[in-house]
Amino acid sequence: MQFGIFTVGDVTPDPTTGSAPTEAERIRATVTVARKAEEVGLDVFATGEHHNPPFVPSSPTTLLGYIAARTERIVLSTSTTLITTNDPVKIAEDFSVLQHLSGGRTDVMLGRGNTGPVYPWFGQDIRQAIPLTVEHYDLLRRLWREEVVDWEGKLRSPLQGFTLAPRPLDGIPPFVWHGSIRTPEVAELAAYYGDGFFANHIFWPASHTRKMVEMYRKRFAHYGHGTPESAVVGLGGQVFMRPNSQDAVREFRPYFDNAPVYGHGPSLEEFTSQTPLTVGSPQQVIDKTLGFREYAGDYQRQLFLLDHAGLPLKTVLEQLDLLGEEVVPVLRKEFAVGRSPEAPAAPTHQSLLRERDERDKRDTKNESG
Repeated sequence: MQFGIFTVGDVTPDPTTGSAPTEAERIRATVTVARKAEEVGLDVFATGEHHNPPFVPSSPTTLLGYIAARTERIVLSTSTTLITTNDPVKIAEDFSVLQHLSGGRTDVMLGRGNTGPVYPWFGQDIRQAIPLTVEHYDLLRRLWREEVVDWEGKLRSPLQGFTLAPRPLDGIPPFVWHGSIRTPEVAELAAYYGDGFFANHIFWPASHTRKMVEMYRKRFAHYGHGTPESAVVGLGGQVFMRPNSQDAVREFRPYFDNAPVYGHGPSLEEFTSQTPLTVGSPQQVIDKTLGFREYAGDYQRQLFLLDHAGLPLKTVLEQLDLLGEEVVPVLRKEFAVGRSPEAPAAPTHQSLLRERDERDKRDTKNESG
């Protein structure tokens, strides 16, 4: 399994002090957090994409390219890249460049986006969200896989004789995750192409996540990509930790109550009982996260949200120390126990390259035989 963190990049005042970082400070802090994630041994750093205040990650590949130059090992991803309002040609170009800059340490999570005003800002109609997702992704796949693309759809101007530059690193397109909170059509799209499915998982109860993941696994097998157990699944999660659980609850409560993503709604206690949010000790985080396997099966990627709601950078870095030193080592060990032999490892550029080379060898052998 891969373990990592994702950020939504919110610029939120600290409710305990009333002060807020500048946009520049928030962006630089995100780079610090990504580098710290690598330092403590995490596998993945992912950034969201937002085009409205109070968020700053409007250009994910710019941010990830900067981080790539300052890291060596960690996989750089998104959470999410908007397949609806971004042009597929630009997505293909940006992530191909990022592949080359990072030495293949990149993949991409695609999603519709849930901020209605973004659609007209980029010349699109939110009522076409699902058709845009399907049509744009069809084109994106072809751009990464075909040398010369002739393409025509209904929602974008056609392409004639188009060649992507640069081509994907080693001829291997970035691995694609399709992220969703509640949209079954996204799970269906991931299953159809044999891609990964990432259940956002941070706002909904376990019963909803179970339903979405089971549907994806069943359809993955239906389309002939393998058994349901061999499908590639990722989950989101939220944590706040202190060695003493009461201290964690007391410290996090004002941040929860004022968070832009869930503040002024259910109480902290209600939210932690009904969703994956865990506020407590490292052991409580371990126990709750291990429970995800009960309804998601053996999965491949677990990402945690840490740096939100106005939490000071110092506090976020302390969370990363706890995650890297006390939580993830135990999760790696425990998730390996009883893991199905059919459950694949999390895809990486190197694993996809090996698979491609092995297929080529088999094909060559069959042709010569």
